Amino acid sequence: MNSFRLERHISGRLLLTDSLGQLHLGVFPVRAFPIAAPDDGISLVGSEGHELAWLERLDALPSDVRSLLEEELALRDFVPEITRINSVSSFGTPSTWVVETDRGDTTFVLKGEEDIRRLSRQSLLIAAGHGVHFSVKDMGALDRASRRLLERFL
Repeated sequence: MNSFRLERHISGRLLLTDSLGQLHLGVFPVRAFPIAAPDDGISLVGSEGHELAWLERLDALPSDVRSLLEEELALRDFVPEITRINSVSSFGTPSTWVVETDRGDTTFVLKGEEDIRRLSRQSLLIAAGHGVHFSVKDMGALDRASRRLLERFL
């Protein structure tokens, strides 16, 4: 791992000082495996889109750097988890879904069945029409009515 210093600039963006002393403003972290291994493989990417540093594991970093990166990743990786499906407007697509999530209740449009992607036997990633992705971590943990609604689209 390259030696670097990471801090929050007064503008609110991340500032990376690399091993050569060069400053890079507007750095953002990108997870290599956001679903399967969210704490493994983090790339620090500059404002031009080039990788500036590679981090094997978040938990191997000093606590101040890890906190900065976790804050940035939380903003970047906004993926509410669906905990209940209250209703679906139709069993064809596009359809409007009314759901409860770990971030509150919301409504979204499912454009097509291909926007529901299986990540494992029990977990799904659903791409809503407005660009937000929703997760279902464990279909078995959903209530019976929610599972029935979801199964119509799988």
